Amino acid sequence: MSKNLTTRSEDYSKWYNELVVKADLAENSGVRGCMVIKPYGYAIWEKMQAELDRMFKETGHQNAYFPLFVPKSMFEAEEKNAEGFAKECAIVTHYRLKNDPDKPGKLMVDPNAKLEEELIVRPTSEAIIWSTYKGWVQSYRDLPLLINQWANVVRWEMRTRLFLRTAEFLWQEGHTAHATKKEAIAESETMMHIYAEFAENFMAIPVVRGVKTETERFAGAEETYCIEALMQDGKALQAGTSHFLGQNFAKAFDVKFANSEGKQEYVWGTSWGVSTRLMGALVMTHSDDKGLVLPPNLAPIQVVIVPIHKTEEQLEQITNEVTVLVAQLKKLGIAVKYDHRTTQKPGFKFAEWELKGVPVRIAIGPKDLENGTFEIARRDTLTKELVSKEGIASYIQDLLAQIQKELFDKALNYRDSHITEVNSFEEFQTVLNDKGGFVSAHWDGTAATEAQIQELTKATIRCIPLDQAEEAGVCVFTGKPSNKRVLFAKAY
Repeated sequence: MSKNLTTRSEDYSKWYNELVVKADLAENSGVRGCMVIKPYGYAIWEKMQAELDRMFKETGHQNAYFPLFVPKSMFEAEEKNAEGFAKECAIVTHYRLKNDPDKPGKLMVDPNAKLEEELIVRPTSEAIIWSTYKGWVQSYRDLPLLINQWANVVRWEMRTRLFLRTAEFLWQEGHTAHATKKEAIAESETMMHIYAEFAENFMAIPVVRGVKTETERFAGAEETYCIEALMQDGKALQAGTSHFLGQNFAKAFDVKFANSEGKQEYVWGTSWGVSTRLMGALVMTHSDDKGLVLPPNLAPIQVVIVPIHKTEEQLEQITNEVTVLVAQLKKLGIAVKYDHRTTQKPGFKFAEWELKGVPVRIAIGPKDLENGTFEIARRDTLTKELVSKEGIASYIQDLLAQIQKELFDKALNYRDSHITEVNSFEEFQTVLNDKGGFVSAHWDGTAATEAQIQELTKATIRCIPLDQAEEAGVCVFTGKPSNKRVLFAKAY
């Protein structure tokens, strides 16, 4: 099945696009720039959702839901936010269609059904949520307000790629209100760390935790914290962001509270989110030329069992053995599938589950029944071994944990070997073009220099790492003084 997959070395972009479709994750829809997430792809997203939702609730957050539509005047209330998203907005102007008198069987917009005020299809929900918070917050006793919503948003992208950039995508967006600046900053940092823990422990993707430059900051935020990952082609991908909003939205929507002394104050806000873009990160970090490679912690099917048989009698004997094994695996919380379809041969099944990235495959034939062994194949290393059926369930449990760890270690080794310190612009360009990855360089702190470097190299400052030590140096571009390095990269 995977024979027709373009290789990564041949064309990484084409490999990615083909893999997402052939592995049954998603496909382009009849709506320009939008995707259909197929059941297998959605099952992975559901596992991501479940883990993140658990982590949010453990830190005191509750889920709610807010409208898809935002009145234009409300959207405009926080100017920087409105300006930042203006070019990506979809706008509803009418609320009814009618039969077109000039074209039988066709519909036209009813000119008499024009909205009094145009509605923006949410590109992000700060405006609608903060206008709601005004009615929810009166006293310090109402704070902190810790709300998350799982939703879809629309950003009218002109150049789209499945999962990475689509006109409509799924995400979660947290929006919190606090009594003090210190609390809001702590919340922003906490959520960035939660995203990092999720990326590393479940997605097996190492990330750099940092803050964005003013140019790259979320529109309307005072600080944007981020996690940045590195894909196999040496390009960076922003995997999650958490924003300290200051009092910008509170002032725009007049969200005040009476403090313990009865004085009126504006609340302090945050917002934070990750999206189905994480699906793209998952595919690009671990997969190979044969198809998907999924970390066990997020694989919808962690183990697939394929019977090898010639007769109905053999299949029945194998099935009896498999039934016991399936029960043992399920008892350990392992997601297992017994693929006993008689319409496909074992070779076809092997290729199919390889393409879909199932971490462990077990093959059982008549000889295995005689010898009391199973053939175990690992998707990540493509290695096989014969394992005794005694204690097989706990063996597989340990193997899944080992695969999870080794996928992370492999990605970490790649990432760390692709962080290169440079001290001149010539060196900067050479590393960027020949090696790729993160380029660690001094920068003079100005937006002008940042823009010039991007124009010349297409590289942006991905983040100022939180763990970056102060170090006297000079900007690689201007030669002006700098006190720490930042990470540049070409990015998705």
